[in-house]
Amino acid sequence: MGILRVGHVERRLRILRSVLDWDADSRGARIVIAAALMLAVMVLYAPVSEHSFLNYDDDLLLTQNPNLPQGLSSDGVAWAMTTTFGGNWFPLTWLSYLAEQDLHGLSSRGVHNLNAVLHALATALLFAALVRLTGSTWRSAMVAGIFAVHPLNVESVAWAAQRRTLLAGVFSMGCLWLHAGRRERPSVGSQVSLFLCFGLAVMSKPSVVTLPFVLLLLDYWPLQRLGGVGRTAFDYRAVTHALVEKLPLFALVVGLSVVTFIAQRDAGAVISEKVLSFDVRGANALISYLGYVLRFFWPVNLAVFYPHPETGFDTDALAAGAVLAAASACALVWMRGRPYLAVGWFWFVGTLVPTIGLVQVGSQSLADRYTYLPMIGLAIALVWSLPERVTRSSATRTALAAGSLAVLLALALATRVQLTHWRDSNALFEHALSVTERNLVAHEKLSAALLVQGRKREGVAHLRQALEIQPRYLHALNNLAWALATDRDLARSHAPESVRLARRAVQLAPGDAMVLDTLATAYAADGRYGQALRTSDDALALVDPRAQPAVYQALSARRELFRAGRPYREGGP
Repeated sequence: MGILRVGHVERRLRILRSVLDWDADSRGARIVIAAALMLAVMVLYAPVSEHSFLNYDDDLLLTQNPNLPQGLSSDGVAWAMTTTFGGNWFPLTWLSYLAEQDLHGLSSRGVHNLNAVLHALATALLFAALVRLTGSTWRSAMVAGIFAVHPLNVESVAWAAQRRTLLAGVFSMGCLWLHAGRRERPSVGSQVSLFLCFGLAVMSKPSVVTLPFVLLLLDYWPLQRLGGVGRTAFDYRAVTHALVEKLPLFALVVGLSVVTFIAQRDAGAVISEKVLSFDVRGANALISYLGYVLRFFWPVNLAVFYPHPETGFDTDALAAGAVLAAASACALVWMRGRPYLAVGWFWFVGTLVPTIGLVQVGSQSLADRYTYLPMIGLAIALVWSLPERVTRSSATRTALAAGSLAVLLALALATRVQLTHWRDSNALFEHALSVTERNLVAHEKLSAALLVQGRKREGVAHLRQALEIQPRYLHALNNLAWALATDRDLARSHAPESVRLARRAVQLAPGDAMVLDTLATAYAADGRYGQALRTSDDALALVDPRAQPAVYQALSARRELFRAGRPYREGGP
């Protein structure tokens, strides 16, 4: 048996050596590798076809979005091109959803399957771009493989609402490929093509505005258009030319950044300095940078939402800053002899700037989806750091290939496990609560899922835990008041509490029609129908029946119940 096992291992090693000796630099071989990478993604992410839409952004942007049923009509296209719905301007993403609405009614299966296809396409384009940039097939394949199967990318693929990340990724990889081609055949046409591709990327997700910075890094290495590699000096004329040729891209960046900031500010997504001071944001940015690096190398305990620590420059932040400063200094010191380290590191650092939290959008401390493009920089630095002499020896090449396959397999297995947490809202937020602390968003979203499923007492318990973490959390206050006022069993004994909770919610959002409607419903549950009617009138006055006919109708129906001296109960009287 031992001899048989040894023979089996030897046969596997011979197969591996034959693959390594294969002419990987031929056009046909590269096509096969690209196809294999795409197939690996599709197989790995096959479970997403059975996943449900989530009650976190999927509901706001997709299932409850009143604009998507228009499909690719003239009105639908006009809406997609002009709207800042959801606090952002990403018309290409909206157009993709509208097209799916026409094709299959925006089904969960269809949306998730297309997300997987887009990730596969981004992977193949990344491989093609790196090959065109560096000429190295196996190193490019390894970087693309890490990108394809890394668990940090599960959030971008398995979350239907993250279509924008994937579309931006596809067009960003296209920009890399086009930029590499300009060295071969520079022309006005190539410049225009790059500008249009970058425009499509930022129309998919505005946070890719740092891509021109990446192109400058690639001009340094591997394109070596700027000098400064090895013993050569920087060619400042070439540096100036590289900057000038990217001015149209930077102009687009400035315009889109202004539009995006205004859209997010008007939607209330930008957190003011009164809520999170700049020192708190700066400290969190340093810790987040280090957190992203650690998650890249050890992707465990990943969650859909990481609570913001809301702490200033303590010892953790200072230590993280020292580590990041040391890494940056090393990259600069070694940049002439090992330019890939500087390019990879500053790719990672630079592309995270829009989402690192200095301009705080949302209440999270960091998010896995933000690493979709930045992780490529870390992968490049890692893979190209392997000594050149290692790849020249047949034995060491075999060991290196076996080790690389083992790493990719381990990442793929971790991705499969992570995918199980994204199958529905219950699984997603139960997992988030198991790997994070004081996660009020996870408590609130899990409670919403449980309440819809009729598991009222469990849902109420999670809302109470959310309010223990943050007593002024509006969504939890409003949802708990609503649950206690409208459930047939709970309302009998908790009606006074629902009134107290709803009043606190109104104090936080006095001009919110739905919060006022909750207070009116709580008054009715407590038998105070006069107050319920007056509060219901206040809520209706804030709703435009033409713009929100369904909301106006629901509030009017409840008002008629209160007029008749009857409380509102979910599921009927």
